[in-house]
Amino acid sequence: MHFKLIIALTEDSITDRIVEAARDKGATGSTVISSARGEGLQVAKTFLGLSLETQRDVVLFLVEEHMSRDILETIELAGEFEANPGSGIAFSIDVDDAVGVSAQVNQLSVIVEEEI
Repeated sequence: MHFKLIIALTEDSITDRIVEAARDKGATGSTVISSARGEGLQVAKTFLGLSLETQRDVVLFLVEEHMSRDILETIELAGEFEANPGSGIAFSIDVDDAVGVSAQVNQLSVIVEEEI
């Protein structure tokens, strides 16, 4: 079984919505790293040296490669990334190998066989 890692960088206020949407589409779990910082096209404004930027979360999803595009598109819709520039981005990268995922492999094997 081959996996992809979907990485979503998002405002912390919509993280739960994104995780729930990804789970509904077949993601078997997620890891959330809170309090990330970053900037996009526009530099964050400051007030007396204090940043006014919102907190960001990094959300990681290890998903089966055949399901990855649907999950990625679902994350974009749930987070309204295209509709609200600056709300977040998501992308996927190939995973060469993974350990500790045997429970997910057993569950996903049935789902992926039906799709292929």
